[in-house]
Amino acid sequence: MAVIRDIMPAFDLLQPSSVSEARQLLQQHGQEAWVLAGGLDSFDWLKDRIKRPKYVVDLSGIGELRGIRQTSDGGVEIGAMTTLTEVVTHPVIKERFGVLAQGAELAASPQIRNQGTIGGNVSQDARCHYYRAGWPCYRAGGNICYADTPTGRNREHAILGADRCVAVNPSDSAPALIALDAKFVVQTAGGEKVVDAEDYFIGPDIDITRLNILQPGDLLTAIRIPAAWAGSQFYFEKIRDRNVWDFALLNVAAAIKVSGGNIDQMRIAVNGAAARPLRLKAVEQLAAGKPRNAATGEMAGKLAVEGAVPLQFNAYKIPLMRNLVKRAVGGVEVASWAS
Repeated sequence: MAVIRDIMPAFDLLQPSSVSEARQLLQQHGQEAWVLAGGLDSFDWLKDRIKRPKYVVDLSGIGELRGIRQTSDGGVEIGAMTTLTEVVTHPVIKERFGVLAQGAELAASPQIRNQGTIGGNVSQDARCHYYRAGWPCYRAGGNICYADTPTGRNREHAILGADRCVAVNPSDSAPALIALDAKFVVQTAGGEKVVDAEDYFIGPDIDITRLNILQPGDLLTAIRIPAAWAGSQFYFEKIRDRNVWDFALLNVAAAIKVSGGNIDQMRIAVNGAAARPLRLKAVEQLAAGKPRNAATGEMAGKLAVEGAVPLQFNAYKIPLMRNLVKRAVGGVEVASWAS
């Protein structure tokens, strides 16, 4: 018998008007509460009846969570409920932190970016089709990864950092924020906590049921980008099956400071290769002091994929990742990522 999934399960809709009220509601209801930002990821879960929260906390009425503000140090603070379209079109983001504008603009479609938020984009759940369809996999509390079996479909899955679960992180803005050394502001029961962007995301070795550090009752309120990498040479590239709407097969983001043709400093991250966006620290160290050219890019690309383990249907990701990193570091176009 076919399963009919056309009616969302019932829940109580709570609409706080302030961050303090939202925190109180989330801490009061704990695991029974679901945070609703732009709703693009949430409504998929709810309409398919896979997630059945008792309470949905809608953040759309909290004005203090919206907007982009310049800070005294020359950086910016972005409210978690700021839409991706606002991020893409903001003049300071475009002029000084262009890699984020590039990454956000490549997320989904214009209609979705008008509704989707920066906080939602970095906090969305894994897109593995087994997990999203309600199969009892490791991430859903079961004892098997259906994608990592002889008959599993795993074309979009991990080549690095897999630990039982091989689902990947789907965010396009996440690697750009890591490249910019952004800080995530999280309200917890113990007060405000500020974490580096790369530490906001976690892999299955830490907690197989989550892609980020948020615990029940926690709330991401803002993302702060310091001025340190403003105006650097930026690179962002996303590879996907379709030019709009689609999630990345792989993406790469880099912020590079160059002096006299040589790389002084660099931050580079990829997503779609593992359960969390990966900052490639070994590549950063390799490139430091070397010219930004094809030869350096070649070395960086080879180093980036060391230790990669393909699954049955995703071996293409290894040359893809190698060549994305090669282009980002070398600053040159490559005729074919599969070369």
